[in-house]
Amino acid sequence: MYKIKQKPEDFLVDEITSIKPKESGRYIYYKFKKRNYTVLRALERIASQLNIPLKRIGFAGTKDKIAITTQYISFDSVKRERIDQIVLKDIELGFFGYGDEPISLGDLEANRFIITVRNIDKKPKPIISLPNYFGPQRFSDNNIDIGKSMIKKDFKKAVELIEASDAEFAAASLIYLKNKPNDYIGLIRRLPKKLLMLYVHSYQGYVWNETVRQLIRKGIKKEEVDITGFGTELKDDDDGKIIKSLIGRDNITQRDFIIRSIPELSSEGTMRKMFIEVKELNIPELEQDKLNKGKKKCKITFTLPKGSYATVVIKQMFA
Repeated sequence: MYKIKQKPEDFLVDEITSIKPKESGRYIYYKFKKRNYTVLRALERIASQLNIPLKRIGFAGTKDKIAITTQYISFDSVKRERIDQIVLKDIELGFFGYGDEPISLGDLEANRFIITVRNIDKKPKPIISLPNYFGPQRFSDNNIDIGKSMIKKDFKKAVELIEASDAEFAAASLIYLKNKPNDYIGLIRRLPKKLLMLYVHSYQGYVWNETVRQLIRKGIKKEEVDITGFGTELKDDDDGKIIKSLIGRDNITQRDFIIRSIPELSSEGTMRKMFIEVKELNIPELEQDKLNKGKKKCKITFTLPKGSYATVVIKQMFA
């Protein structure tokens, strides 16, 4: 079985951005490189050193933890001198310029990957296009079930599931609930909004993946497939029926994606391309793999559009 991410240096990601920096502006842009961090954890550490709330840091996309990743971030009304004084292990910040808007998902065009695949005996097969599945990073630990619980307004269960996968949160929740018994909504709202949205998006991603799998089994190809939310217009066609069946099995309706207790987590829904192209693919000859005796390795490079997962591409190459 092939192996990836045996060490962070095996998984390199460079963000391709549409940002055109200016010489002045409310927001200051930095190139942000991290090693062996989730994006949120790294940004939390940066925010802590600056003594600012995390919401004042903007970014375009999440990146893998066990990896070395480079992307662009923005700071709202923070002086360059303060940022340049930050010293954190495995985090690098390089000044990029200024702008009038925070960096957000719309600024991300694509990601360039250099991935060392280990423990192999033969070259991976080239892939031109493939289903645009959400990768396992989207669903780590209990993310799907946490998101499902939030959508169903079972905030107690959501807290219990987060506690099971986050010891730091579990310790903090004991103190919080001792002072405010049963205030699960208040406890959840102490977490970063971007993390909470990740949970909701994980459930939506699960529904999307399963919808696409069923469509492919039926031999149906579409340009785009709904990521369902409260604003999705589900038709009485194949994908509409599949989505209704999937969320119905969890006793969820589209209106449940309106979360009035935590309105910032409500999700309207959107569309996602069913298939993607793998561009600039290069698969060189195999090399000896010093980490896995008697096996080979291959350093593969390619570019994917934003929101697509390299792990899905690698899996398909060895299917």
